[in-house]
Amino acid sequence: MTIAFLFPGQGSQYPEMLDKLPPSSIIDSLFDEASKFLHRNVRDLDSEQELQSTVSVQIVLFVAAAASAQALRAEGVEPYAVAGLSVGAYAAAVSCGCISFLDGLAMVKKRAELMYASYPKGYGMTVIVGLTEQKVEALVSKCYSDHDPVFVSNINAPLQITVSGSVSGLTRIEDVALEHGARKVERLNVTVPSHCRLYQEVSQQLQAEFASIKLSRPNSVYVSNVAARSLRNAEAVISDLANNISHGVRWNDSMNLLTELGTETFVEMSPGNVLTRLVCELYPHLRAVALDQSSITYVKKLLGT
Repeated sequence: MTIAFLFPGQGSQYPEMLDKLPPSSIIDSLFDEASKFLHRNVRDLDSEQELQSTVSVQIVLFVAAAASAQALRAEGVEPYAVAGLSVGAYAAAVSCGCISFLDGLAMVKKRAELMYASYPKGYGMTVIVGLTEQKVEALVSKCYSDHDPVFVSNINAPLQITVSGSVSGLTRIEDVALEHGARKVERLNVTVPSHCRLYQEVSQQLQAEFASIKLSRPNSVYVSNVAARSLRNAEAVISDLANNISHGVRWNDSMNLLTELGTETFVEMSPGNVLTRLVCELYPHLRAVALDQSSITYVKKLLGT
């Protein structure tokens, strides 16, 4: 059976999500490693107050997803491929053995700090449902201004597109999208303008930071955010990690690629089930399960391992 591990991005977080991870000595050990590195208990970062911080959110998302995958692999659940949305890509890179858990944690922390320092307030992301990528691009072109920038960012599904930019720019595109037939617009629980050219300098800084990190050849296929291609060497994976923050994420294309590679079952790491719901919507004939809503035992039974 061909299995793909999926790793969620920012917006999937909720308070005390680390406490919902399955009981596992592997997970406890990784929590201890993370806490030692951070010089504070990582569990303290997923309180409602702490999750107002971009840095805390990305750290906890990374730790939860990476620990989930390690626990599953320790139980004999081995993926053919891994794919992570946005910051989830860092946990995917750890899961496939390209970088170590602590190096991944250090880079996620650096990434979040750089993102927040660049745009500490007045920016965010909105999802638009019911319009095509081409239509949203046309509307964004009409709404964009240097004072209130807005960009197409993630292509989650054929009719689910996210846009990133200033709060005033997002308000404008939300109104215009509804006027042009969007079924729904929703401001995401994200306070930074991820996946657009506003973060080109951050990508360059991350690429420089990665130069000192030990890399290993991936032990499973890594599907890139930027180009939705299967990557099998460490340098290509690192380039994708550094650049995904300044480029849109072609998640729909990534899922299409995984189905073309023969993926039969998708397992989403904690927290949440956003990616699982997308799989069920786009590929109802395939199996998808969110660890956050099941258990390691259930996943093993489902997969026959």
